[in-house]
Amino acid sequence: MKKLLFSLPLLLLALTSGAVTLPRLFQSGMVLQRQQPLPVWGTANGGETVTVTFRGKTYTTTADADGKWRLTLPKQKPGGPFTMQIGDVTLTDVMVGDVWMVSGQSNIDTNIERVYPQYAADIDAYSNDNIRLFRVNTDYSTERKTDILPTGWKPLTKENAWKFSAIGYFLGQKMHAETGVPQGIIQSSLGGSPIQAWVDIDSLRHFPADYYTSYMLYTDPEYVDYQTKANKRADDVWTSVLNQTDPGYGKYEKTDYDDTAWAIHDQYDNNAWAKHGGRSIIGSIWLRQHITVDAAHAGKAATLLLGTLHDMDYTYINGKQVGVTYYQYPPRRYTIPEGLLREGDNVIAVRIVCKSGTAHFYEDKPHEIVFSDGYRQSISTQWRTHSGSLLMQGPLGGKVNTQNQASVLYNGMIHPLAPYAMQGVIWYQGESNTGRPDEYGALLRKLTGGWRTLWQRPDMPFCVVQLANHMAATDQPQESGWAALREQQRLTAQTDPYTSLAVAIDLGEASDIHPLRKREVTERCALALANAVYGKKNLLSPEPVSARLEGGGIVVTMDQPLRPCADVKEVEVKCGGGKFRNVTARTDGNKVIISLDGQPSADGQPLTVRYAWKNNPARANVYGKNELPASPFQIKVESQR
Repeated sequence: MKKLLFSLPLLLLALTSGAVTLPRLFQSGMVLQRQQPLPVWGTANGGETVTVTFRGKTYTTTADADGKWRLTLPKQKPGGPFTMQIGDVTLTDVMVGDVWMVSGQSNIDTNIERVYPQYAADIDAYSNDNIRLFRVNTDYSTERKTDILPTGWKPLTKENAWKFSAIGYFLGQKMHAETGVPQGIIQSSLGGSPIQAWVDIDSLRHFPADYYTSYMLYTDPEYVDYQTKANKRADDVWTSVLNQTDPGYGKYEKTDYDDTAWAIHDQYDNNAWAKHGGRSIIGSIWLRQHITVDAAHAGKAATLLLGTLHDMDYTYINGKQVGVTYYQYPPRRYTIPEGLLREGDNVIAVRIVCKSGTAHFYEDKPHEIVFSDGYRQSISTQWRTHSGSLLMQGPLGGKVNTQNQASVLYNGMIHPLAPYAMQGVIWYQGESNTGRPDEYGALLRKLTGGWRTLWQRPDMPFCVVQLANHMAATDQPQESGWAALREQQRLTAQTDPYTSLAVAIDLGEASDIHPLRKREVTERCALALANAVYGKKNLLSPEPVSARLEGGGIVVTMDQPLRPCADVKEVEVKCGGGKFRNVTARTDGNKVIISLDGQPSADGQPLTVRYAWKNNPARANVYGKNELPASPFQIKVESQR
């Protein structure tokens, strides 16, 4: 806190010298967009002349009566570092190259720390001063902001990227390798946020949903303040009662506690250990197990991997807390300090706090202790378990979701960024809208159109990351909000010449809504953005063009040649008002040939084909010859002519 209080005046001094004040995007170390007109703006005294000097040329303008000023520098060639003088403000280490924004919800927020084990060697070895990172701090408001919260540009190093978007990191790395010019990555995202929070409220005034009216309820700051404080107090009281009524609090984590009377259960059998009297435990649950550490590793520092679990956890080794995570999604990777593990018996204790649903572990995640010499000590899935506090009710009161209301993130985290010049946007979001998927296409068009209007760039490129596969797989047809939203993403990109689709249907994880293969996702985005920005002709994921009845079957024509496949999975057909059923299919050139197995096509009733239409179509295996997966789709079948 002392460091923050000391640094803020210096930051404000750097941005406010004399009467000229600059938006926080304009700082030393920034990256400016090449080959585009460059807006520069800020405030000064009314009527004051403002002078900007850059690369040996000087530009002037005059602040209006309200003190606002703006001028536009001509297109610039890439290079740097340069100095920019704006009034009395001197900005150094300014680069000119390509600027990108990555935005959306938690899969954009997923940072380098989270994906580090997937790419450890590469991340350890990589830094690049020609790539600059800029994180927009969370700010939600029912009023349009003119600037963002304090932040700054940082060169790409492992330390600076540790909490930065992994997709942003890999985008900068990829585009710098492709172009050789400086890269600036702006991250403006928030986990859990719905798309409507990023859309200008004016465009939602007549939208056929409750977004506008809900927004209006939150324009009373006194109400929001009272409700926020009330719910904070309710949560504090709930936690206090939890701790007071938990018989194990300050006791069950101790090394010498006798747990021999506790029942032993498998961690994946949560019906046995996470319920009481047939009801899910809302409160706390304790798990303990003993492990034996050999002499060679006793006392050594290590990392404890506990996978991912629901909801919160406090984790102890030999009575000492080694980690705490306050919500369900992050993988538990806790540092075991030197000297804590001892030769022979050691105790791991986990206190799970569950506020909703049923406590559980996610499958297919590592559970082990990893030492620096590479030795891995497995952890059993068998735990001694004991219930703690049985509250049977989550935190009291309602919940104020100001940050999820329509437009509030647009107001605080998008509107203040314009018209800072940039190449394009990666948009990765949708998980929070799968409950109302049919609205998503219209909302996505309002978002892309609204941002383009704000930047006065009707052709500003967007790459939309289609939702990855997630949740338990099934072999049977499934109605899915996730699949329906993917289709909205696909159709929106298909009908917008400046929006492209990055398909990630083979990069997800059943047990993690935040899949780790972010480099692979980013490489697909980069292919699409290179087409839009650099005029490349990269083939993207295959999509359907048409579907027709032919020779007793159905032929779906795709927009490109496919990888040969004699047994295409995840294809379903529905006749008229019936139900979807699995069918057999194969690829042939650019076609998917579907057999109806001799069954009639419902006497002329319309047929519908869909592919990979599930939460997690794990068997999906249609790929282009470029090795990119086909997008999930649904398409009506034309009658044979």
